[in-house]
Parts: sequence; C-alpha cells; structure tokens
Amino acid sequence: MKTQANGIEIEYEVYGADDAPPVLLIMGLGAQLTLWPMPMVEQLVERGYRVIRYDNRDVGLSTKFHDAEAPSMTAIVGALMMGQKPDVPYLLADMAADAVGLLDALGIEKAHVMGASMGGMIAQMVAATYPYRVLSLTSIMLSTGNPTLPPASPEAMAVLTQRPEGADEDSMVAHGVRAEKIIGSPGYPANEAELTERVRASFRRMHYPPGFARQMAAIVGSGDRRAALRTITAPTMVIHGADDPLVPLAAGRDTAATIPGAKIVEIPGMGHNLPEPLIGPVLDAFEQVAKAEAPVG
Repeated sequence: MKTQANGIEIEYEVYGADDAPPVLLIMGLGAQLTLWPMPMVEQLVERGYRVIRYDNRDVGLSTKFHDAEAPSMTAIVGALMMGQKPDVPYLLADMAADAVGLLDALGIEKAHVMGASMGGMIAQMVAATYPYRVLSLTSIMLSTGNPTLPPASPEAMAVLTQRPEGADEDSMVAHGVRAEKIIGSPGYPANEAELTERVRASFRRMHYPPGFARQMAAIVGSGDRRAALRTITAPTMVIHGADDPLVPLAAGRDTAATIPGAKIVEIPGMGHNLPEPLIGPVLDAFEQVAKAEAPVG
C-alpha cells in the first residue's frame, strides 16, 4: 500500500487488529521493509500488537530522490569538522518526519517505535523530536553518532563499501549474501539457500544503489546525536549484539548511557541482523518497555 506523508510517497504494510497498540518498525541503511522478518511481524501480532512496516525514502517502493546527487563523504566530514552544516539531500531528522507523517496518514496518534541500525537512528530522532507520538522506543544495533566510538571491523567496513563484481543479478545477489555472512550473527549462521532466496527476492523487489549512498550521507551528515538523545522521555530499550562487527557493542552501551533511564539487553552470538532464533528474546526485551507506563503528554 502507498500513502502520501511528509510530501513524499511511502510504501507500507499493516498487520493485526485496528484497535491493537501500534508498533512502527523502521528498517536500516539501504534496507527494504521486507528485511523485518515475517516471523517477527507475526509474533508481534500474536502478542496483541498492530504492526506497521514501511520503506524509507530512497529505498524499496517509496519515493526516490533521483535529482539529488549523493555528496562526497569527505566533503561532509570536512564540513562537520569545521562546524558547518554539510550539504546533503536530507538528514535523519527528515526521515523521522517521514515516519511521523506515516502515522498521521494512518490516523495513529501514538505508537511504539522500533528501529534497527539506521532505522534505530531514525526512531531515536522521532522520540527526541516528537515525544508526544512515542509510547516506547526500542533501538536495535545502532550508534549515537559519537565520533569517539570504535569503528566497524575492517572486513565489515570493506563489504559495506565494496561494489559487486558485476552488475548482473547473480553478482548482486552473491555480494548481498557475502555481506550478510560477514556482518550477520556468528552464533546463528543463516541457511545458505534461504539467505540466497531472501537476497534475490529483495533485489527483484527493488534495487536502487543511489538511495543507499544518499541515506549514508544522511547518517554522516547528521553527526553526533547525543544532545538530542538526552532529551528522550519515552521508556527506552537498547538491544545490541555482543558480536556485532559493523556497529560494535560499545555503541549500544553508549546509546543506553546517553538516553535517560534506558535499559539495555546484550545478546551473545548476535551480529548485525535479526536471525529467527533471536526474535523471541528481542520481542521479550521490547515488551519490557512497551508494557511500561507511557509518559504523560
């Protein structure tokens, strides 16, 4: 389904009863709504929630910013170091406004907001900027933008920035499978055939590399977000893999230390993905704050 929100078109899906508490799922860098595992969606519905997952701008079936070039990362970092506003097509704050615009379009006053990776950064900005719209915040495998945190492993950074060997479907899928294996959960390795099928289905639904580059620019251009995160009042859960090679565990701990009153669950064997065996523990952690008393206002 599509709707107009924040001046753009957003592709979304809704599951569960209309009168159930809503959960807005926000996915990460270059990732489509389909990366939220259906077993996770189904389990949320079974637990009594209404689930909304959607494609961020510049990815999947939502609006593409074709006319906006991705700026140089060097130029963005240079501007930030000079205390200047970087020249980027949009920032995480704009993507947070998309999320709230979707809630508006669906007639949802308040929602539990859950985000993974870049989606968690967007979710944080929703909670910081629109506190009256957030029942609870769940941040999965992400950072605060603190520049002093340890970087990704060299192998994880390489696979994130490398291009596939070819432009054909098989090359693209092979690259996606390799990336998933490198950044995924070492304690819960994916089935090769199932992983390949999922990556191929994602490629066929939409493959749009320019959007990945512009979203990356939005992350880098948004800089250190700790000042905004310190204003969050929603009950907050931070979930982080103890073995995440892309966003090391220190980033999750920094997030929990920055957001007032945040809880943290560290999961051994978890990397930078959501393997099916961990869906139950992730949702148990989510419900620790989803069932907490909502903030007033």
